[in-house]
This record gives sequence, structure tokens and C-alpha cells, in this order.
Amino acid sequence: MTADLNLLRPYGPLVRRIEAEATVIGDQILKIDHFLNHRIEPSFITEMGQELAKRLARFEPTVILTAEASGIAPGLVVAQALNVPLVYAKKYAPQVESPAIARVIPSPTKGGETKLVLSQRYVVPTDRVVIVDDFLSNGRTAVALIEMAREAGAEVLCASFIVEKRFKQGHAAIEALGVPVSTLAQVEALENGRAVLTQPQD
Repeated sequence: MTADLNLLRPYGPLVRRIEAEATVIGDQILKIDHFLNHRIEPSFITEMGQELAKRLARFEPTVILTAEASGIAPGLVVAQALNVPLVYAKKYAPQVESPAIARVIPSPTKGGETKLVLSQRYVVPTDRVVIVDDFLSNGRTAVALIEMAREAGAEVLCASFIVEKRFKQGHAAIEALGVPVSTLAQVEALENGRAVLTQPQD
């Protein structure tokens, strides 16, 4: 699959904030939870979600799909901008209306497993699905969401993320399923206490 460079265009304001503010632990962990997924800045998450929405509009989605919990904030902004519903697969005490589709995802970094559950009432065969989440690393959650949407009979058109760790395998795993990837910031490496990012051209 040939990458669409517009889908992967680095978003300058996010790149600059990661470079200036991120906490880097070793060569694997990047922490920006002070503005993205623990403490959320409404104006900045809105700005980032609207930028993603511009890139995703061409796919003409009928539903945005994400996973509980950190995908909900960016997913909601994208859904609002595109005027389509947001559906999130439940992760915590996942009781949903049947029929339901489920996946169990191993988490090497956190240990244990996570169960994602999606009611088939809310993703249907006529849906055009775009996935939105905060981070792309190994891609296990995104792959599970793609599989679940397809099991529901829907078409998955793109998987999009605020931040991507390019040194992990998630991007390739998603594209191997025939789904293009869109990201706002691409972290090439974590070294010497700093994040090395793909730079905006403008």
C-alpha cells in the first residue's frame, strides 16, 4: 500500500509541544498525558481533532469508532466535526447489548489482557468506519477494532491517531489489513531523554 503523504503530514503545533514538553523514559515510553489523555486541554484536543477530521472527510465515514477510554476525547471531536456518531468499544466492565463482538488484547507493557466489546446494534453492515485513537504503538487495539467492525459487516476506510511511534510495528500491522493510516505526529525514536519526530515541511 502506497502511503498518502497528506494523511501523514506532521502537524506543527503538536510536534512542537511534544519536543518541548514530553517526558521520555528510556527508549520506549513517551508521556504527554498532561495534555492528551489524562489531563485534557479542550482547546488543543479540539484543534487536533479538527485537523484529523479534515484529513478523514474524504472517506465520507458514517461512524467514528474508538476504544474506551483515551480514544473518546479525540474521537468525539472528529465525530462532531464530521457530524457522524461516535461509537466506542467498551473496555471496563464491558457489558453491552447483544449481539456483541469481542476481542481479547494482550498488553505486554501493562501486563495482563484487555477485553474489548462492541454491540452490533451500533456498527452495522452499511457503515463506513473510520477509527480514531490517541496513540499508535503496536497496533493491537486498532487491529482488534478493524476486525470487530469487519465482523459486524462494516467497511473500514482509515485508522487515525494523534501520535504514532514509528519505531513500533503498529503502522505496518494496520496497513497489512488493507487500511490506510493517518497520524498528526510521528515519533521516529526516543533517545537521550528526548523525542525525535518527523518535522513539518512548512
